[in-house]
Formats: sequence, structure tokens, C-alpha cells
Amino acid sequence: MIPQRKKRPKMGVRESSVIRSPGHLQWIRGHECVCAEKTYPKEMEGVLRFIRHKCEGRIQAMHVRIGTDGGTAMKPGDNWTIPGCESAHAEQHQIGEQSFEKRYGVKMKEIAEKLWNLSPHGRKWRLEHEQA
Repeated sequence: MIPQRKKRPKMGVRESSVIRSPGHLQWIRGHECVCAEKTYPKEMEGVLRFIRHKCEGRIQAMHVRIGTDGGTAMKPGDNWTIPGCESAHAEQHQIGEQSFEKRYGVKMKEIAEKLWNLSPHGRKWRLEHEQA
């Protein structure tokens, strides 16, 4: 029998410190859209009108990218998520996070931090990693 080839450890490559928690993502999807019932001003035909966000599609976990642990072509940790319907999630990517926050009057990073602290999966993760 031929022995298996031994894999060399990669030099300088560390395990990712980004949190992955499928349970937390599922918990986030159990909330209403962060934009539900919110209105924003929009000029239409020279008249300023207030448009109410129309939630469409299923609730998704929207990752907050600005000021978090994501990087170029790297998704932020699951602890940096907020609930949003499909249309809100698409809009977040289309207009950018800063414009999205301004339009709906939300602070995405603050909401994500509060939800992570309330999440049973966040509590469990913190307990497991405090002991390490």
C-alpha cells in the first residue's frame, strides 16, 4: 500500500476571522424588512412626493459592508447582517449603503450590532469563543 501524500501547511495563511453562522442568518430572515413602512422624499414632475417602500419578495440577510470585517471581494461576517426584503436588498446594492441609509433613515451597522447581540446564535458564539 502506498502512503498518502502529506500536505504542507501554507506559509503565512491564517484561518479566517470572519464569523459564519447559518443559524444567525436564519434568525435574521425571521424579522421584518428594515425598510418596512418607511417613506422617502422623491421629486416627481417637479413636485416633491413621499414614497413608501413596498416590500417585495422574501426576507434576506443583507450584509453590511462599510466599516465591517469584509474586504475586497470578501463578504463580511454573518454578524454584520440586517433583514431586508428582496427589493430592499437589490436597492442596497444598486444605490450603495450610504445612499440607502440616508434614504430610509437607518444605521445599518448599528442595527446589525444590536441584532447580533440579541441573537441566540450570537450569544452562543460569544460563549464558545470567550472560553477559547
